[in-house]
Amino acid sequence: MSLLSVSGITKRFGGVVANQNISFRVAPGELVGIIGPNGAGKSTLFDVITGIEWPDAGEIRLEERRLTGLRPDQVSRLGVGRTFQKLRPFQGMTVLENVTVGALQKCRDVAHARREAQEALERVGLGEKADAYARTLSTGQRKRLELARALATRPRLLLLDEVTGGVDQGSIPGLISLIQDLHRAGMSLVVIEHNMRVIMAMAQRIVALHLGEVIADGPPEAVTRDRRVVEAYLGQAYA
Repeated sequence: MSLLSVSGITKRFGGVVANQNISFRVAPGELVGIIGPNGAGKSTLFDVITGIEWPDAGEIRLEERRLTGLRPDQVSRLGVGRTFQKLRPFQGMTVLENVTVGALQKCRDVAHARREAQEALERVGLGEKADAYARTLSTGQRKRLELARALATRPRLLLLDEVTGGVDQGSIPGLISLIQDLHRAGMSLVVIEHNMRVIMAMAQRIVALHLGEVIADGPPEAVTRDRRVVEAYLGQAYA
């Protein structure tokens, strides 16, 4: 049984088609990468999966539960966590308070939520920064904070939107290792990533998008050799 089923998703913004008849599945415990040039519809697809945007056609299912038409908070409560490409922590709150907000979704009281938040921070390597204000963190640390907030919602499926984007090169290996640790622990992940070295190091399968459509879906080695992917995204130099 698939954990996530994306079936025939189409999303239009006026005359612009962001997603066109997109279909793919994610098995329990699988790590799937999403690649494609800017404007390929990757983040819009995450918005549709998580209820931020509703599709014009198609449906999303988490196992047998239909997600299409649900609000973002309802999708999250069913077990879909997400990070965002643009980082917007609560600047005037501490790191622990930021994550506690996420944990409150499934915790019965604030004390319990704070314990869950601290555990999430320890998991992403920010335990010692719990009392620091979010505005004092580096970009790499803010990426980890975003990940901790998502983990605090206890997701069954985690969607990561360019978790290494904008991060200095020295911080990337640690983020890759963190994502791999989550995967080894049994978490199912879908990862949008522009850095091909990162996605090749992590993904078991890659879905390539171009102009809102799926142009390839398969093992990383096969997808990166696909003529359509090379022409649309990777370029002959990469090939």
